[in-house]
Amino acid sequence: MSWFDAIIIAIVEGLTEFLPISSTGHMIITEAILGHTPDEFSKAYVVNIQFGAILSVVVLYLQRFFKNFDFYWKLFIAFLPAAVIGFFMIDYIDSILESVLVVAISLVAGGIILLFVDKWFSRNDTDQSISTKRALIIGFFQVMAMIPGVSRSAATIVGGMSQGLTRKTAAEFSFFLAVPTMLAASAYKLYQNHEIIGVNNNLQLLLIGNAIAFIVAMLAIKGFISFLTRFGFRAFGVYRIIVGAAIIILIALNIPLNIA
Repeated sequence: MSWFDAIIIAIVEGLTEFLPISSTGHMIITEAILGHTPDEFSKAYVVNIQFGAILSVVVLYLQRFFKNFDFYWKLFIAFLPAAVIGFFMIDYIDSILESVLVVAISLVAGGIILLFVDKWFSRNDTDQSISTKRALIIGFFQVMAMIPGVSRSAATIVGGMSQGLTRKTAAEFSFFLAVPTMLAASAYKLYQNHEIIGVNNNLQLLLIGNAIAFIVAMLAIKGFISFLTRFGFRAFGVYRIIVGAAIIILIALNIPLNIA
């Protein structure tokens, strides 16, 4: 992976991590456009730099993040489904990280769902607390995001809204849940690939990628909350369908995505 590729992918990660359009999916598409063939390091890279992006949550929500034991218990409960299922499916997840077609299909399918989410969950409960049951259900929604292109933020926000939470409350809990989820995923990827991290300039690429993703995500996250609260999911659904359908058409016509 070149420095140029690493920087571009990190910018894409920072911009898309908190949008319901799949940051992993967009990084896989970006790799294809750049003409970069996925290898073991690049697979680790697209997972690890997500941690740099979600650290912006800790900074932006510093006072709210460091709360009481109940807050951390709910995060733990919501984190468990992805932790357990992800552990047993790690090899399968790695195998589909190379598939642009999987990303495209997921983008279209998820986009169609986002077109109707605001209507489906237009009535929210007055109780906006995160109960243990709500946390667990949101956690199972997060499992769906293991498929590239689904979007972790979309899955968990929709999961929260299905439990009566407002878009804003569901989005903020999704952000908080990203911290333990991506910390665990990043740590496991580092453990799996520790031998190649130190090869050539891989460690420097990883550190710079995390720093760039962190800065860009800091700039993007506030705008997303404001947009989502005001306009909802429809625009994101339309965007996903257009991008996913365009990629499927290119693949069907055997036209390479690579423009590098």
